[in-house]
Parts: sequence; C-alpha cells; structure tokens
Amino acid sequence: MASDPPPAGVDLHVHTTASDGSLSPLEVVTRARETGLAAISITDHDTVDGVREVLSAGVPADLKFITGVELSSTPPDPYRSKGSFHILGYGIDPESPLLQEALSSLQLQRETRNPKMVSRLNDLGVDLTLSEVEAEAGGAVVGRPHMASVMVRKKQVGSVQEAFDRYLATGRPAYVEKGRIDFKNAVSLIRAAGGLPVLAHPVTVGLPPDELEGLIADMARQGLVGVEAYYSTHSPEFTRFLLGCAESFGLLVTGGSDFHGEYKAGINLGVGQGDLHVPFDCYATITAALL
Repeated sequence: MASDPPPAGVDLHVHTTASDGSLSPLEVVTRARETGLAAISITDHDTVDGVREVLSAGVPADLKFITGVELSSTPPDPYRSKGSFHILGYGIDPESPLLQEALSSLQLQRETRNPKMVSRLNDLGVDLTLSEVEAEAGGAVVGRPHMASVMVRKKQVGSVQEAFDRYLATGRPAYVEKGRIDFKNAVSLIRAAGGLPVLAHPVTVGLPPDELEGLIADMARQGLVGVEAYYSTHSPEFTRFLLGCAESFGLLVTGGSDFHGEYKAGINLGVGQGDLHVPFDCYATITAALL
C-alpha cells in the first residue's frame, strides 16, 4: 500500500529581485505553487517592494501568504555578533510610515556602500564599474549578488560563490559594513507596523550555544517573539536546540530556506539543501499570533 504523501510545508524566508534574489516576486509565487508549498513569506532585505507587488497582483487562492521584511540589526548589549544579525518582521503593514522611513534610510546607506565596495574591488584588480552593477540589478536594490554576477559574466571569477569567498563575504577584502538598526528600534518598528519580530538564522550569529541561549533569552525580554529554528544550514541538533530555546522562553517557531535563487547556489525554495521541511504549524502559529 502506498504511503500518504508528506504534509505540505511552508517557506517563510524568501528573497526576490526587490532585494538580492534572482527571481521576481511573481516568479517566486509561481515557483512556490509548482513546488507544492502551502504558504510563503517574502522577506526581502530592507524593502517591502516585493510584498507590495504580490499583494497588488493578488495572492492565488491555493497559496497562503504572510507579509515580511528582513532588517539588518545590531545585537543587544553586551553581545557582539561574529556573523550576520538579522530580524525578520512577519505580518507587517507594508505601508507603515515609520517602517517606510527606516527602510528609506537603510536603502540610502546601501547606496553609499556600493560605490565603496566597487572601489575596493577595483583596487584589488577586479574590472568592474558601478554602472555595470546597477544594470545587472535592473532597477532593484543593488547588492553584492549583482556585483558577483557581473564578475562571473566578465570571467573575473568562476562562480557567484567564488566572488563571495574571495572578495564580498563578511571579512573579505572588498566587504564594507552596511547600515544597521539598533535591535530595540528594529523590534519597535516591526511592532508599530503590526508585525512580529523574529530572530533570523541564529546559526549565522556566530555565538556558541550557551551564549546564544543567553542572547535569545535577553531578546525575548526585550520584545522578540520568535526564533527561526528551521533553516537550510541548521543541523538537526542545532534545530532541536533552538526548539528547546523557543519552548523555554515562550517564543514562536518559524522557518525558511533563505532562498535567493541563482544567487545562493544549492538553496532551493521550500527544501533548502534538499532536507529542509518547515511544518505548516509555523505558518499557523504566526497567523494566530497576528489576530
């Protein structure tokens, strides 16, 4: 007798061409339906333009959708992240004036960052111009993946991953720190926009488990409501650790692939590296908390 198919999963961490993904928002919706996902959230970096595009076009009846955004934040004192520290905002009103003001400021800081990175690449012998990078972005928010794509096309590197490994990743010679929002301010902005603040990809924070547990506890006391336990590069052991933290501190559990299309090789929508399954309960608990 054939076994029942596994329940449909969700992907609550997805990027589009509105920030640094290679698929447009509507292409992501199409891919999600083709993949059989039950729900998605578009969580572009420091912009809600992709969310607006999906809402304007209309969400298909067979796919559930949560508005989202991913903010670059500082960790609360006294913690110092050795990696990236991002806060996801779920269920936000994309037209929130306070959120729009903050996003505009972050985008301006990105605009000043990009010429600095291009200049550093040039100093390192990479043949690249800002106009080429902007053309690659095609009107979207310019980011490192667009620089990497131009570098690949011009045969400066063999792949997008090589561009990041050699030049563009945090700590590499062409990297320039981007603008960040104070953690408390990030939480306030998301809550003021009607949303729920969640710690994104805890594995990238760069802290050992005991310190990370203390950080999550402190953030919960300061307004964090969820933690992204299911993630493309979380090991089963680390996922269990995060599920325990969520239970201990009364936090919601979320999950997603951090899909960027061709700009993040090996990470596929809904399944990450192939073994990711984000339970539908993650969507259900978020939507219940938003009521």
